[in-house]
Amino acid sequence: MKISASYWMFAGGLEGKKDIAEAMAEAKHCGFDAIELAVASQGVLTPDTSRAKCEAIVQQARKLGIEIAGLASGESWTHSPTANNAATRRRIIEFTKKALMIARWLKTDAYLFVPGAVDVFFLPDGEVIPYDVCYQRARAAIRQLLPVAERAGVALCVENVWNKFLLSPLEMREFIDGFKSRYVKAYFDVGNVLLTGYPDQWLNILGRRVKRVHIKDFQKRVGTAAGFCDLLKGDVDFKAVKKALAGIRYNGYVTAEILPYVPGRLRKTAMAMKKIFK
Repeated sequence: MKISASYWMFAGGLEGKKDIAEAMAEAKHCGFDAIELAVASQGVLTPDTSRAKCEAIVQQARKLGIEIAGLASGESWTHSPTANNAATRRRIIEFTKKALMIARWLKTDAYLFVPGAVDVFFLPDGEVIPYDVCYQRARAAIRQLLPVAERAGVALCVENVWNKFLLSPLEMREFIDGFKSRYVKAYFDVGNVLLTGYPDQWLNILGRRVKRVHIKDFQKRVGTAAGFCDLLKGDVDFKAVKKALAGIRYNGYVTAEILPYVPGRLRKTAMAMKKIFK
């Protein structure tokens, strides 16, 4: 497996301000094989970024000897595909269509997609969407996006996040299979599931549907977002995770997504990932 770092782990990355060439160089210097880039409505990489700029990024990556593991976006958190406001739903659909083309131009075949939320854990005053309504709207959103994803050759990778939605591996498996398309896959986050489940069980059940993997650690005794921590400092059973990945024949990128930025964390994370996966 190839170890990768999320663009959000770099200083200024979460805000979309980190120069991409600098981030790629730092990732390479720290020992990562790849980097997962991120697109947002504002910042250095947006849906309005030109094809020429994307191709230049690809060329820079090749010169540095680093790969682009995928493209992520957090835009669905604040402009949810399952929001009550129809204009908000239309906005994220149009954003995502353009983002899928950005992914294509970046020569990657995976786009991390948050399909909606019953609620958003970091927006306490945000709206609460009934679970069944959330399910229907999430399916409708992906159906609108699927033709673009298929043309682009980029999979919509649904991630398990703290959105009180798709809460079991059986449900996520059924959700993905319902589209009957190889362009709807799972982006499995090892740390996100630890509060309510076991990462190895999720991996075994999702199987071939897993397109990408996020790596982070979590301390269950904390039980809140403050429980996310550096690798090997929490309760994730990485031996079981590695065994499950081998069992489903996953040999793709494992991308660290450990926030916020902390000086020295990138190198420390690369060392830990090599210990776990190499």
